[in-house]
Amino acid sequence: MENEVLVSEKDTKQYIVVKIGSEQYGFDINYIDNIVRMQRITRVPKAQRYFKGIINLRGEIVAVMSIRLKMELEDDEFSDASRIIILKIQDLGTVGIIVDEVKEIVELGTDDIERQSKQDKNDKNTFISGIGKHGDELISLFDIYAVVDESENI
Repeated sequence: MENEVLVSEKDTKQYIVVKIGSEQYGFDINYIDNIVRMQRITRVPKAQRYFKGIINLRGEIVAVMSIRLKMELEDDEFSDASRIIILKIQDLGTVGIIVDEVKEIVELGTDDIERQSKQDKNDKNTFISGIGKHGDELISLFDIYAVVDESENI
């Protein structure tokens, strides 16, 4: 019986649930370095439209992007709840993602996640690796590498 419990614990992942518009999205907590309040973002000329600029985070320069613009949604509207999620990704470095609100941390097992098929590469859903079911709520889970990929032109 104990082995069953240990196996199920290994098959779970923690996600930080954020709101973007009226939808909920999840970031794998393993990629999260920090969550910071909105601050002054310095624009960078000739950057992609979805890159808002850079911030100085305790002496480190971090590029900040709008996940809304990356997914071809309406532009960001900042509020007191707006945050910048700082992602640290091996081989790609550090990047900040603007979100409307950070809600909670949830733990999802493999049975709670329905994987997304990547049939249409031009579809904005390619940013989503799966859909998590947490109680009565659905959480779209980000594919971190697709979110920070700069190869497509928007």
